[in-house]
Amino acid sequence: MNIGMWKEGGKNEVPAWGILIADTVRHVARAMQEQYGYSEQETIRVILESLDKELMKPTSKLSGEFHHGHS
Repeated sequence: MNIGMWKEGGKNEVPAWGILIADTVRHVARAMQEQYGYSEQETIRVILESLDKELMKPTSKLSGEFHHGHS
């Protein structure tokens, strides 16, 4: 992840990540519709429900590190 990529462009970083996640969910839902015929709106609903549950009660611990600055 490139934390700071939007901030460096003068944008508010936190809501930008929400937009990125929303775009990703829509792309997955559209792909599931094209590949399997699933309802795009139902897929989005199920993904968001799963996301909410996982944020409230994670099924696993986070791993990895965040390194500040550019390489």
